[in-house]
Amino acid sequence: MREVLRQRRQKLAEYMAGPAVLWAGSSPSRNFRANAYPFRASSHFLYFAGLAIEHAAIRLEDGRLTLFMDDPTPADILWHGLMPTRQQVAVEIGADDAFPLAALSEKAGDAATVGLVNEAERSHQSSILNRAIAPANQPQGIDLPLAQAIVELRLCHDEWALAELRAAIAITTEAHQAGMAATRKANHESDIRAAIEQVMLAHNVPPAYSSIVTIHGEVLHNSHYHHALQRGDLLLADAGAESSRSWASDVTRTWPISGKFSSTQRDIYEVVLTAHDRCIALAGPGVEYRDLHLAAAEAIAQGLVGLGILRGDPKELVDMDAHALFFPHGVGHLLGLDVHDMEDLGDLAGYETGRTRSDRFGLGYLRLDRPLRPGMVVTIEPGFYQVPALLNDPARCHTYQDIVDWDRLSQFADVRGIRIEDDVLITETGCEVLTAAIPTHPDKVQQWVQQ
Repeated sequence: MREVLRQRRQKLAEYMAGPAVLWAGSSPSRNFRANAYPFRASSHFLYFAGLAIEHAAIRLEDGRLTLFMDDPTPADILWHGLMPTRQQVAVEIGADDAFPLAALSEKAGDAATVGLVNEAERSHQSSILNRAIAPANQPQGIDLPLAQAIVELRLCHDEWALAELRAAIAITTEAHQAGMAATRKANHESDIRAAIEQVMLAHNVPPAYSSIVTIHGEVLHNSHYHHALQRGDLLLADAGAESSRSWASDVTRTWPISGKFSSTQRDIYEVVLTAHDRCIALAGPGVEYRDLHLAAAEAIAQGLVGLGILRGDPKELVDMDAHALFFPHGVGHLLGLDVHDMEDLGDLAGYETGRTRSDRFGLGYLRLDRPLRPGMVVTIEPGFYQVPALLNDPARCHTYQDIVDWDRLSQFADVRGIRIEDDVLITETGCEVLTAAIPTHPDKVQQWVQQ
């Protein structure tokens, strides 16, 4: 690990001149200070330090790393057991120097930084650097040369990072299999969530994000798990583990509670799967991610025309954003230390320099708009959703009144939401589906549920 971290620091020095200070952050509290949420270090800190060290900072300059953290106090040891000393941590991460945290004030210098999400943490950053620090997703919160350098380094993963991503995906594969197997005896969404996350906990890693496990797949980021399961329901599970070093995975599968898709469910599922497979077939170095999104949108439109739900030419339907009535989000995003990697920097990582988000209905939620490069890991996650807020919106109903066959659509009432999501590594010659061990073909999905 030390050699990998040293190489990352040296590359940072090639991209920017001058020092940078990155903070690990601290665990937020719930209601009172001693009742804390689990600690998760800033991903930018983790990328260069390699360890999640609470209340710590690093200073980077000319390829050198200086660690700032305090040794554990007797009270720390009393409540939390033996903890590594500053010098032990410095050796593990290959730091060139190590000082108490208080020394950062005089040694920070005119350093660039990335503003943390927590307001109290940013206040501390401001006091050390003697200037206002805003959240990183705000223009005034970005020290642009540092942020651009971090993006350039983190867009494409080194072999150590890819090994961590594969480790996270291996756990996620086991977790999804457990979730499908638990379906036969489950009574509520929470039963399946428990089966999925139990696997992660057994591997001593957390979920990379709040799991979505729901029969209401039309709610894109559903965070409720109380609904009772009925045999005619589809279950959408969007869940991924972190590795032990905090690298993320992100997988969605949709399966029938009964173990068998209805004819209408399978019809829509195969439309989504066609879009998914088409994107993966096209993905490779130099390919514009936006073109993958549009390919997915056209595949969705083409499939819905074939089922009689939409009327018209698929390409023209995409041009008028008719597909977005059922596929409103982008086809995916970057994946790395965060599940939506580097989105704390706004669109700086997701969008190529000079590009901005579209205000179109069908493109406004596209999280990634840049050419793909070898070493990138992205998600491919097309979907179909019957979102009441969209389908019952009078303005949209008027716009698409002659394009949607509403009577035909009503015959697919047992399909609330379907999403199929894989993690895809861009290679020198094409791509590799890192999550291929989790089946997407409907027959194999049914087998995993029935086994």
